Amino acid sequence: MHGPDASGWSLVALCVVTGAHGLLRMRSGVGEQRRAAGGEALMGFGMAVMAVPAAAFSPPWWVWSGFAVVFGAAGLRALWDARTDAHQLHHLVGAGAMVYMAAVMAGSAGRPHAGTSAGVPLLTGALLLYFVGYVLLSGARLVPVPAGPGRAAGTGDAVARGTGWGERPELARACRLSMGIAMLIMLLTL
Repeated sequence: MHGPDASGWSLVALCVVTGAHGLLRMRSGVGEQRRAAGGEALMGFGMAVMAVPAAAFSPPWWVWSGFAVVFGAAGLRALWDARTDAHQLHHLVGAGAMVYMAAVMAGSAGRPHAGTSAGVPLLTGALLLYFVGYVLLSGARLVPVPAGPGRAAGTGDAVARGTGWGERPELARACRLSMGIAMLIMLLTL
């Protein structure tokens, strides 16, 4: 594999791993965490399919239309859940980005590099700005906070509490960061 194919397959692998981690997190005993993990698993696997290089898999337009329907339904679910959980707004934006990319791919199915490049469309630019901010914020949340006065080192550590590695919050944050970066890459190549 050379060039874009190699980076495309790397992106596929990253998205599959984050989707698989979402599936593992769905075993949580907390319903809210299961729903969020399910949405992230759907996003990870959906992004993996979208990232497969066109030389390996170039589906017809109706497959991308099906993606738009699936992620449209996921967006409606996120909108409904946003009444009680503000994090669902991020899932709403992510599902909207997936619908947008599926619609673009459906429009260009069977026509590689159709049209001319007239710059970045407004919606793509807005999504890029959102995901740049999300990636920066998610990355900042992964930076460890040093122990201060009155706070013991390792307080709140999932390993110290004896929970499984699939329920560690830092892994969930790292997966969200990875999906944010993958979304940026996919939007840049759109």
